[in-house]
Amino acid sequence: MAAFLYSMKLEEEIKQPKFKSAQQKAVLNILFTANWIQNLHREFFEPYGITGQQYNILRILRGQHPKRICAYELKCRLLDKNSDVSRLLDRLIGKKLVNKSKSKTDKRAFEITITPQGLALLSEMDSLINTLDTRVIKLSSTEASQLNGLLDKCRD
Repeated sequence: MAAFLYSMKLEEEIKQPKFKSAQQKAVLNILFTANWIQNLHREFFEPYGITGQQYNILRILRGQHPKRICAYELKCRLLDKNSDVSRLLDRLIGKKLVNKSKSKTDKRAFEITITPQGLALLSEMDSLINTLDTRVIKLSSTEASQLNGLLDKCRD
C-alpha cells in the first residue's frame, strides 16, 4: 500500500505551519487522519469488490447473525449516517452477500440477513483487516485505549 511509504506531521502534509489553537490542529488532524485511513481501506477492499460502507453493513449483519435486522436499524448503526442503505443493499444482494425479505410483522419494512457467501468473505478478510488496522494505528493496546477514551470524550 503506497500510503505506508511515508509518514509526515500534519504541518508538513497540509503545508500549514501554524494553527489558531491546539484544538483547531486536533480537529484538522482527526479529519486528515480519518481520510487517510479511509483511503487505505478503499485500497484494501478493492480486490474484494466491496466498499468500506458495504463492509460496515456486512460486519453489522454478521454481528446479528442468524437474526434478521430491518433496514432502518441497519442505517442507525452505520458509521456513515449519510449512506444510501437501499443502494448499498441492492449491490450486496447482487453480489449474493446479503438477502432481503419482507418483514412478517411490518409489511412496509424489509429484513436483511447475511448469506453464507457474505460470512465467508468476512472470514477471509478478518486477519488481513486486523493486520491493516494494527499497521495503521501504530499504537500499543494501552495507547489505543487512551486514544479511544479521548475520542469518546470529544463526542460527549
